[in-house]
Amino acid sequence: MEINVQELIFSFIGGLGIFLFGIKSMGDGLQRSAGDKLRDILDKLTTNPLMGVLAGILVTVLIQSSSGTTVITVSLVSAGFMTLRQAIGVIMGANIGTTVTAFIIGLDVGAYSLPILAVGAFLLFFFKNKKINNLGQIFFGFGALFYGLELMSGAMKPLRSLDAFHDFTLQMSDNPILATVAGTLFTVVVQSSSATIGILQGLYAEGLVDLQAALPILFGDNLGTTITAVLASIGASVAARRAAFTHVLFNVIGSVIFLILLVPYTALVKWLQATLDLEPAMTIAFAHGTFNITNTLIQLPFVAVLAWIVTKLIPGKDKLAELNANKLDPVMIQQSPSVALGNAKQEVIRMGDVAVQGLEATNEYLQTKSVKHADNAYQLEQAINNFDRKIVDYLVQISAESLSVQESAEHGALLDAVSDIERIGDHFENMIELVEYQQSNKVKVSSSAMEDLTEMFLLTTDTVRDAMLSLQNSDKEQAKLVIQQEHKIDAMERKLRKQHIQRLTEGSCSGQSGIIFIDMISNLERIGDHAVNIAEAVLGESKHMHTVNN
Repeated sequence: MEINVQELIFSFIGGLGIFLFGIKSMGDGLQRSAGDKLRDILDKLTTNPLMGVLAGILVTVLIQSSSGTTVITVSLVSAGFMTLRQAIGVIMGANIGTTVTAFIIGLDVGAYSLPILAVGAFLLFFFKNKKINNLGQIFFGFGALFYGLELMSGAMKPLRSLDAFHDFTLQMSDNPILATVAGTLFTVVVQSSSATIGILQGLYAEGLVDLQAALPILFGDNLGTTITAVLASIGASVAARRAAFTHVLFNVIGSVIFLILLVPYTALVKWLQATLDLEPAMTIAFAHGTFNITNTLIQLPFVAVLAWIVTKLIPGKDKLAELNANKLDPVMIQQSPSVALGNAKQEVIRMGDVAVQGLEATNEYLQTKSVKHADNAYQLEQAINNFDRKIVDYLVQISAESLSVQESAEHGALLDAVSDIERIGDHFENMIELVEYQQSNKVKVSSSAMEDLTEMFLLTTDTVRDAMLSLQNSDKEQAKLVIQQEHKIDAMERKLRKQHIQRLTEGSCSGQSGIIFIDMISNLERIGDHAVNIAEAVLGESKHMHTVNN
């Protein structure tokens, strides 16, 4: 039979494109239906590695992407919301969650893909209700997924008449290592294990590969999917690189174990196929699920060992990874509320240091427009929110104990300081968004306006830094200096407003740039107000504050 190579290639790559779009569309619809609370799920359900596995499964099922779950996890580790050990559990769960796609494919409803697509399009275009639109996106993605599979499956059918392809599959049956490498390389190219496993299901269903070749290819698909996390971690923080390497290590160890046990594993899959009367596509889905669940059960008890290995292989201190409130010992509250209050103050000081770092990163983004500075600032703002929640919870627990008059005053001052620092984080986040708006809309800010902004930015950052030093050392003189600096910030804000109005009048700045400039200096002025609140607390309660050493 003569093969139309162009038609084969076009049908395959077109089908692959529709399949990948379908997975993304379905994942986006599921994510929106879930209320986009994925970070909260990962943050709150990762108290131990086992809960991390369950959280990883849940989030991956919702977004239909183990790589996406890994990226979210890495950002949480970087922001100090999650330890590396917790992240390892989530990564293990993500590997199990991604098998759901294979089971969906195994349902074999390809004949109904076009009607499902039509239902999805109808719900998307003829309703204005967001919930119905989200449901339409899920249906549309579901239909596209199967339609893409049908196109790819049809394109692969003529391959059975090619002697070269037949010989290659025989070689893979005899050489599991070759099959594993082939699966890895293909997934690296496609950047989606769900897609390559879907293709494998089609190949096996068409009789183009036998089970002895399909299972090692399956291992390779799992290895190849780690490349997304590896690429995302290039040039990233130590925590990001460690989490990415954990993903690689986990899948490499699992693949090696199953290659060693390939004969009994193949026998198990054949037994499941016969016992449950599985269709070929569902057989691969069960094999995939068995591999990832068993791999997780084997390695879950060794989470600490995996964390130790990646820490040794990727040495170095990650400043962002340490941004977690780790001195808030709940046992200390009952034993010595005074010591617990001192511990809380140390964490408030650290929270303030993070706010200063966030302001510096925001200024770097304003000056350079480099996205890495924006990402850094966003992670620092997330860490501030993390500190806020944990410190406030801790201080609330302390308030239930018997406190002296002085300790009660300090307790209130710390609560106020936490609130002020959290608001500083919100303000520099606002400024990041303003710079992003400037970039995306190509708004030009004049050089004189940039010089004014930079001057005010540096003064405001110094004021916040001095406010935190006054709190740390209970230094009244430093607190008075903060109040003087804040007066300068207020005066500068009024002066810069007038100067910018003049620039607008002269036409050296556009209306859009004027809005951005005014909003920027307004945020800086409010940050100065919050710094003064911290300094005033020191002036009012400084004699009761515990001195914290650097």
